[in-house]
Amino acid sequence: MMLAFFENRNRVRIIISLLVISLQLFNLGGFAQKLNKEYTTPSGLKYTITKKGKGEKPVPGDNVRVHYSGKFADGKIFDSSYKRGAPITFKLGKGQVIKGWDEGIAFLTVGGQAKFEIPPSLGYGDKPMGEISAGSTLYFDVELVEIVNPPIPFDVKGKDTLSLESGLKYIKINSTDGKPAEAFKTVSVDYTGFLLNGNIFDSSVERGIPFSFTLGKGQVIQGWEQGIAKLKVGEKARMIIPSNLGYGSRDMGSIPPNSTLIFDVELLEVK
Repeated sequence: MMLAFFENRNRVRIIISLLVISLQLFNLGGFAQKLNKEYTTPSGLKYTITKKGKGEKPVPGDNVRVHYSGKFADGKIFDSSYKRGAPITFKLGKGQVIKGWDEGIAFLTVGGQAKFEIPPSLGYGDKPMGEISAGSTLYFDVELVEIVNPPIPFDVKGKDTLSLESGLKYIKINSTDGKPAEAFKTVSVDYTGFLLNGNIFDSSVERGIPFSFTLGKGQVIQGWEQGIAKLKVGEKARMIIPSNLGYGSRDMGSIPPNSTLIFDVELLEVK
């Protein structure tokens, strides 16, 4: 009898373990999905894989680049990256997009396409968002274009560190004969911002969209005003910005108060 008890208990453990693994695989999109078959997740998301990709599957924390068209039930398009000619980039599973997207994109592999039917609880809920009425069910055609690798910090070994009287430090990575950045000109810059512990707090490289501003107009922090002015088009540099030339004692969310900021920047254009 005692032997039978232990055997039954082991069977139960095995069954529970299999159920847990199955649930984890389902939540991660790890089961064999059939093409053009609609699935409904426990949260209420409905999705249909319309094209299987041949690339990797993203995991939470990955930066993903996605093309999409958003529609209402009557087929009217309310937003489309295809029309704008550029996909959007966001960090998966970090609440940067609606819940239905965070859940649904995780089922795709790079190159894959799908249709989402997103209930209000996974969309904008009871909040109106422009032409999206409160309580709307949303329909999306999506394509996972790319998983964007995190930016690699510039190699500054053997490079001179230059200092300004203001306290700004910068390290030139290369030199060019490009057009210099000038006051009151519009400059286009690719950048990645790091804290001293190496954590990335912002990156145009990850988004795939350079940042443009008018130099000398106070549109950016003083460290940027002074540092970008030292560059020519095509040049890269690391800027080490003390807090008084950054955000000072302000709490900027991912940037704690009184933080020294490190930016790897590339000047792309001056016009």
